[in-house]
Amino acid sequence: MSEQIPANGSRPDNPWPLSTDLYQLTMAQAYLLTGMADRRSIFHMFFRTAPFAGRYALAAGIGPFADWLERLHFSADHIDYLASLTGADSRGLFHPEFLDYLRRWRFRGAIEAVDEGEIIFPYEPMLRVRAPLLDGQLIETGMLTMVNHQSLIATKASRMRMAVGSDELLEFGLRRAHGMDGGLSASRAAFIGGVDATSNVLAGRCYQIPVRGTHAHSWVMSFADEQRAFDAYASVFPHNAVLLVDTFNSLEGVRHAIMTGHSLRARGSDLLGIRLDSGDLAYLAKQARVMLDEAGFADTKIIASSDLDERLITSLKLQGAPINAWGVGTKLVTAYDDPSLGGVYKLAAVEKEVGELVECLKLSDQAAKTSIPGCLDVARLSVDNHCTGDVIFDTFTEPLPGSDETVIIIISPVDPWKRKVVPRKNLERQTLLTPLFADGVRVKEAPRLARIRARTRENLRRFDPAIFRFDNPHAYAAGLSHRLHERREAMKAHEFELIKAHLASQHENGNNHTEQKSDS
Repeated sequence: MSEQIPANGSRPDNPWPLSTDLYQLTMAQAYLLTGMADRRSIFHMFFRTAPFAGRYALAAGIGPFADWLERLHFSADHIDYLASLTGADSRGLFHPEFLDYLRRWRFRGAIEAVDEGEIIFPYEPMLRVRAPLLDGQLIETGMLTMVNHQSLIATKASRMRMAVGSDELLEFGLRRAHGMDGGLSASRAAFIGGVDATSNVLAGRCYQIPVRGTHAHSWVMSFADEQRAFDAYASVFPHNAVLLVDTFNSLEGVRHAIMTGHSLRARGSDLLGIRLDSGDLAYLAKQARVMLDEAGFADTKIIASSDLDERLITSLKLQGAPINAWGVGTKLVTAYDDPSLGGVYKLAAVEKEVGELVECLKLSDQAAKTSIPGCLDVARLSVDNHCTGDVIFDTFTEPLPGSDETVIIIISPVDPWKRKVVPRKNLERQTLLTPLFADGVRVKEAPRLARIRARTRENLRRFDPAIFRFDNPHAYAAGLSHRLHERREAMKAHEFELIKAHLASQHENGNNHTEQKSDS
């Protein structure tokens, strides 16, 4: 992870432990000072709604989160800063006992996670944290920051990869990214999602992503004319000559590029490509292709950029635009037009006073925000390596779905009337969560990014392509097991009974109070 230096003031040597929400620290202190810090707990990270009006998300950012957690500790500088914070009464916000605890604190729990490059659907746990309550709380913000952002960008990149097909896909988004670290994270996630190369040199160095680039309009504008600019650039990069042709007039720029191409061939090199960055890309690409082919440059590639996204790329391909490579930037690294994945982190079980780990449930007026209790995992069901459904199940109360059933019932977490029945016969079952940390120690290293990228492609091929349509995508069956659904409904009914009893008690007490006033 890169570090940014503030414009004013000093920074700690490692600022990232302080990159958290204040309430994580205030809750951690409250857990410690009320004797709850070491109680066992289970948290899950998941998202409720897939981005970009789609049906899925692509898991990413888990490797960087694991790197962060492996190094996470509070230095003297961090403690000094926290000690300087005050509350509304102008007194120190944090108690000396808590600050002393933070000096020694290290993560002590277990984490299971899906692999980066895995296809994930709403409500499925991407990470499961089994840890002391204080530990599970402290890591929430870091996890959500990294996994939400990179999963969002990886998903967007996978959609663009689907749009371009086998064409080359290049990421040019650093200058439009949300900060230097946002640019680095976006480049990593975009490569997982399917881009072939990036313009971000730091990402190339950190993650071994191929780096690519041409030149800007300023290069052309700094010369007396376009032809001289092209010739000069080609003289410096005779084996890497890709020329930006739209500074003044795109088709005239193509003619000048062809002339430079002839000069390159005379020296034993060739014109690798031209780039179109504005105008009617379909028309210009077709005209440029004719001009290049007639001049004997059939192998010279046409690269297009200019605020491309998956929908515009699809439109250009439907128009027959002869574009060989696609430079995507702003709309990839900013995840246009869905700025956040919206992943959440919810408590699903906690140790009570008697030492028993008890499942817990968050109720809501919105069905979508009612949580799922238990120690969850996901069973992916497939036949002949073709995925047919995902089942979220509670490892506390049931075996792997299908172990003792002839059919598996998948029930929507939001609409119980939406169900799918999957016959057990010939069905393959794979659980998605695998160990990442055990007893506070990392037990799985992240594979090379190229392997994660290849895994993404392998995973995408296992699903019906209709699930990945940009418009009206087919709904994949992903939901609760029948047993988990029944358990959740029973817990909801129990909570409602408690609420009803409490309201009735309040009403009765209110009537008694009124009667007493009347008697007096």
